[in-house]
Amino acid sequence: MILYIKYMVSLRCKMLVKEELTKLGLHYVIVDLGTVEILEDITREQHDELKKNLLRSGLELLDDKKGILIEKIKAVIIEMVHYAEELPVTNYSDYISEKLGYDYTYLSNTFSEVKGINIQQFIILHKIEKVKELLLYEELNLTEIAFRLHYSSVSHLSNQFKKITGLSPSYFRKLKIQRTENLENM
Repeated sequence: MILYIKYMVSLRCKMLVKEELTKLGLHYVIVDLGTVEILEDITREQHDELKKNLLRSGLELLDDKKGILIEKIKAVIIEMVHYAEELPVTNYSDYISEKLGYDYTYLSNTFSEVKGINIQQFIILHKIEKVKELLLYEELNLTEIAFRLHYSSVSHLSNQFKKITGLSPSYFRKLKIQRTENLENM
């Protein structure tokens, strides 16, 4: 049996889910990307108890099909942007469609209907978060970041960054340096 749980892709969340399943005597095969595969069928009482316990931990057991699909789309995008060594070389729509086994138009329409933004906008928001992270680590310059995240140019990345954050990437990095210096001078 497969259960769908809304949680961030993190070791802590995975551990919480595993702990709650174990408490209920449920044996899991996989706990990954919002999907939990358990060996046995779950009773209504176990389902309700799991749902209640997960909610207390800030996690949500999903029951509706659209909600489940949205969480799967989000998980694929978050994994792709934040955790993959490299972004896919195919276009994102093909990648997401292939990964989830659905037609991209269906995925896109469902996502837009439920979230109020389209998949491309969601990807852009996460790419900008990744740019911020890479800027703060100061290991890569803007050209390297643009290349790594498949921007067509540094100016394209800069324009998108400014549109989303209101700041240029260089000013964002400069603010981080100023904050660091201020903390060191305290």
